Amino acid sequence: MADDMEWTRSRPDPEPVEIDTSVPSIARVYDAILGGKDNYPVDQEIARRVAEAFPDGGEGARTNRRLLVRAVRHMARQGIDQFLDIGSGLPTARNTHQIAQEVAPGARVVYVDNDPIVLAHGRALLEDDERTVVVTADIREPDTLLSHPDVTGMLDPDRPVGLILNAVVHHLLDEEDPDGLVEVYKKWLGPGGYLLLTHFCSSSPQARGLESVLRQALGRGQLRSMARIAAFFEGLELVEPGVVYLPYWQPDEPVTAPLDIAGLLVAGGLGRKPRK
Repeated sequence: MADDMEWTRSRPDPEPVEIDTSVPSIARVYDAILGGKDNYPVDQEIARRVAEAFPDGGEGARTNRRLLVRAVRHMARQGIDQFLDIGSGLPTARNTHQIAQEVAPGARVVYVDNDPIVLAHGRALLEDDERTVVVTADIREPDTLLSHPDVTGMLDPDRPVGLILNAVVHHLLDEEDPDGLVEVYKKWLGPGGYLLLTHFCSSSPQARGLESVLRQALGRGQLRSMARIAAFFEGLELVEPGVVYLPYWQPDEPVTAPLDIAGLLVAGGLGRKPRK
């Protein structure tokens, strides 16, 4: 991995980013659900249909984001100072690099998304942060993603990395072999590295209605059972309390039971690759 001075000199001038506003984007739909401004009418229409099918006011998405804060903070406190955030989506109030650098100021972060709008906004947000970059790549092409020069230049896989697959694997259909893809990324992780994975859970009728909207509107979106979600962590040492509904994962405040539909929407956990 290049040192800081070499990395700064080698960063190329950015190429123009082209955004197709006639086609819906997963990242922009999430932004619309959360009340953001970086979306277009085609995204807003899908957000409206999602709200009709799953009337949680966007709380499920916010619950998922709060889990990201807790899990990244946990990893940084365990000494993780480099992160690969795949399917990162559009920047919001609390981003991976901000959370990690509060604990480890020298932490490096690579954001990856297949939507060019994420690259455009990431450039603006990270203009003065030489330890954080944004890459346009697709989770379904792990060889290309992991060999991208911004990934290899910023991260050292021989040292522990925090790999983040936050609300992205449920956009992989079964025929795209999500288990095999996650396994490739787990093999890339060095000993002591972590996998954070969250995923829409099929435990409620409302969630299953959401799946139908996603499949019709975006062509992708596949809810899975708690057992299927837990299987993605095979071979890893689960951090307590294991794979659970997100409000139950190391909460910062007491959790009110029973969970509402937003609390039951997403499950996940954090696993650590054993040291040899």
